Amino acid sequence: MTKKEATGLEDKILELKKKRNAVILVHNYQLPEVQDIADYRGDSLELSRIAAKTDAKVIVFCGVHFMAETASILCPEKKVIMPDMHSGCPMADMITAQDLRRLKKEHPKAVTVGYVNTSAEVKAELDYCCTSTNAVKVVNYLKDKFEEIVFVPDKYLADYVSKETHKKLIFWNGFCPTHVKILPDDIKREKKFHPFAKVMVHPECLPAVVAMADAALSTSQMCKFAHESEAKEFIVGTEVGLIYRLKKDNPAKEFYPASEAAVCPNMKRTTQEKVLWALEELKEEVRVADEVRQRARLAIDRMLEIV
Repeated sequence: MTKKEATGLEDKILELKKKRNAVILVHNYQLPEVQDIADYRGDSLELSRIAAKTDAKVIVFCGVHFMAETASILCPEKKVIMPDMHSGCPMADMITAQDLRRLKKEHPKAVTVGYVNTSAEVKAELDYCCTSTNAVKVVNYLKDKFEEIVFVPDKYLADYVSKETHKKLIFWNGFCPTHVKILPDDIKREKKFHPFAKVMVHPECLPAVVAMADAALSTSQMCKFAHESEAKEFIVGTEVGLIYRLKKDNPAKEFYPASEAAVCPNMKRTTQEKVLWALEELKEEVRVADEVRQRARLAIDRMLEIV
């Protein structure tokens, strides 16, 4: 796409956005061209909470399916559309509501905590929701109140939270296929090339990678850490899309991906053209059934009361 074509597309998107009374929410892992047309950039729950506060009638959610569902849960009166309905999350697909119900039967006295990276149906079966930003806080709040805590679906985030809270958790065998591509050897290599760089990694990474980091952080926490740190160089252990935002927000600093292999193909499905088509046709809509929505909302609200 030429610069002229890109500008033309962006003008059309801006025009349609006003006509539709729409807002464009873009996850930190999206393509640069999509980040450039965002009204708001952020992580999944951060964006859904923005969606709930905005006066816009239409939410164009540039992310993956569970994120658009979460927006629908928090603001059912708005039309939530995805530019590409096939943008799913493999980790979220690793557990179903039926799986969770079975796990709850196996541990009847346990409280269930679930990562926001889950379907609406799974959220509806949870006692509490959490994010990578607040998972430690949520488990710290619950650990003395309940003998057993079930944590789904990410076993690596669960491992990190368990170590941080000193609470044994009942894990589910889920993981993020993108974050597990970042290996300890990648961190060693980048440290060799950039010995003064701070290493920040996502807690969805392998425990051996997390152990090598200066900080284990969610994407929104990484943005804050990079901005506030006196360091001038950073090795970034998460999906490579975050690098674009980090560089844009901190032009005087350098950011190096821990691994170029850490690419989420589903996050890269959305393009400016698809955003334009979504605004033209107001498709594809993501709407959570009311009965599921109310139960899922309860788990999210309980989390928000804690954090």
